Amino acid sequence: MANPSLLVFLKLVMVLICAVWVSLWVLKPTQVWTRKWKQAEESAAATVFGYNGLDFSVYTFPIIAFAMIGFIYLELKQKEPRSRQATSPVKALSNPLIINSYLGILSAIEVLAVSLFILFLAWTFYTHISNDFRKMMPVKNLKLNAWQYKVLKVSTRSGLLAEVCLAMLLLPILRGLAIFRVLGIQFEASVKYHVWFGTTMILFATLHGAGTFLVWGVKHQIPDQMWRWQKTGRIYLAGEVALVTGLVIWITSLPQIRRKKFEIFYYTHHLYIVFLVFFLFHGGDRHFYMVFPGIFLFSLDKLLRIVQSRPETCIVSARVFPCKAIELVLPKDPRLKYAPTSMIFVKIPSISKLQWHSFSISSSSSVDDHTMSVIIKCEGGWTSSLYDVIKTKLGSDADRMKCVPVAIEGPYGPASLDFLRYDSMLLVAGGIGITPFLSILQEIDFALSRGKKWPPSQIQLIYVVKKSQDVCLLDSVLPILLNRRAGQLHLKLKVFVTQEQSGAPISELLTNEFSKVETVNFGMQCSDYATHGVENLLWLAAIVGFSSIVFLAALSCFNGAFLHDPAKMASKQKQKNPSSVTDLFLIFSFIIAIMCGTIVAVFLRWRKLKKELPPSPQKYSKEVKPISMETSRALEEHEIHFGGRPNFQGIFSKFLNETGGSDVGVLVCGPEGMKESVASLCQMSAQGQRKKPYFSFHSLNFSL
Repeated sequence: MANPSLLVFLKLVMVLICAVWVSLWVLKPTQVWTRKWKQAEESAAATVFGYNGLDFSVYTFPIIAFAMIGFIYLELKQKEPRSRQATSPVKALSNPLIINSYLGILSAIEVLAVSLFILFLAWTFYTHISNDFRKMMPVKNLKLNAWQYKVLKVSTRSGLLAEVCLAMLLLPILRGLAIFRVLGIQFEASVKYHVWFGTTMILFATLHGAGTFLVWGVKHQIPDQMWRWQKTGRIYLAGEVALVTGLVIWITSLPQIRRKKFEIFYYTHHLYIVFLVFFLFHGGDRHFYMVFPGIFLFSLDKLLRIVQSRPETCIVSARVFPCKAIELVLPKDPRLKYAPTSMIFVKIPSISKLQWHSFSISSSSSVDDHTMSVIIKCEGGWTSSLYDVIKTKLGSDADRMKCVPVAIEGPYGPASLDFLRYDSMLLVAGGIGITPFLSILQEIDFALSRGKKWPPSQIQLIYVVKKSQDVCLLDSVLPILLNRRAGQLHLKLKVFVTQEQSGAPISELLTNEFSKVETVNFGMQCSDYATHGVENLLWLAAIVGFSSIVFLAALSCFNGAFLHDPAKMASKQKQKNPSSVTDLFLIFSFIIAIMCGTIVAVFLRWRKLKKELPPSPQKYSKEVKPISMETSRALEEHEIHFGGRPNFQGIFSKFLNETGGSDVGVLVCGPEGMKESVASLCQMSAQGQRKKPYFSFHSLNFSL
């Protein structure tokens, strides 16, 4: 059990680090900071680390330190005993405040954070522009009048705002090194912040480039300026390449392209390497250190994920549902534990050697020691190819099919189960959005069967589907639907079939659809390894710290060996922007650092695999029991409705009466329209409510 005082201390240290880092960004545009910083760089240039060490320590290290302490905090917090949480003001701030079809569902905390970020951007822009307009210094090689000078400065400062967004861009999409977990934000939820930062960055970067080209055009300098690759100072050509690359990435990530042409989105997104390298050449190393924390952690996270997905494992078995969905059963190490709603990334080399796809885990590690499952709706190109592979195997007469290799990243999930600790819960699922709830139901049922007090004992599941055959996805929670164990979880199921006007009773429908599920078992000759998951968080903290030390040491060696002695380096600090040679040294040091961290991760992985026993197919076999008449009658207490969508307001009111006004957690996973409808109800119920009953809204995602 973790020491509560130690957890509080780590929290305070992380808050202090964040406060210092934010303060640096706030002070950076001021004249006081500029004067003091120049003096500090001149003093640091005479040291063995040079000005690079100062820039790294001030701009980069705070976030790295926050990540290291955060991983230690999460590792210790996992050892805390679970308990039922109470309604708090902070919890109330997580409920929906703004519900918009374009912006999505925003909580009060998110609105506050966005407002503060916009205020910070306004402060940065105003401070810089007011200083620039006060000086009105002439620009070399360009004889500008007042308005041209102002346009050029506005475009230049827009570039600095793009730099601020770039500093935050990669932090929300970290997986193994996900520092947003410290804030209680899951990976799939933080992806939208990546989209926000990326869109804002491209907006300011476009203003930066357009304003500069406008001034060049007015002065007839475009042919002379745009192809310049200066030995020192701003490299204009590098900035143009970075801008074009960023625009390509942004355009191909628009929902209209990403959803219909996922391959285009996926492959063009890897141009981020080109974008970052040319941004470094354009802005110089001093500006690069400001955005370096996210780049450093993201690159290290990327390589650690590659190590984690090796060696490949194989599919144990697959189940084919009548609604053109499949369930993949994958082997896992018995020591691997994950929280409900966790996600994994899957790559099947026989379909594509490069594409990774994310899926929500539908099983519970508390129930299944040796396997984990994902349910996949086969609608896109990659998933349809997978469906065809599985269907082909179904037609074979062999008892054991040829093995199907698969690479797995994850699981990635929430740091705690606070979102499950309510008196009662309403689960609202649409279509394949049922998958996270299958894991939740199994986890809660297991906890109650072991006498745990934290889970809710009364749950209502609202399942909205287009066709009645979609209910077959509930097969894995059939024992829970039967409600056979007195004093344990009581689950009430309400199914709404929107595109059928009538159908069989709920018991007959569930019985018929469950009986149509087909299973195929695969051979396991191609791999002797199971999924082990992410490395221990304490080791991740050590790898991050070790890699950062290697980076600083390598950069100091390069500068000392090739850029002469510290005294001469001090005289060069009058150059506002270093040459591309210095930028190359930074790149080389960065590569050395993350490769050293990767080598440590490979060693840890090898040591873990060395202790692993080869998986035995007998451990993964499950007995499938036929549905009896007694089982069929037990399903009659559940409800099914045809020809319409659910009346959420009536359902919510009735559920409150049934639970006696208890604290209710509302979890929803499905189409955005359904999420917005449920969020609106939770928002209305929260207005003016300071006592129970209280609806706490949580939005889940089954994929990215």
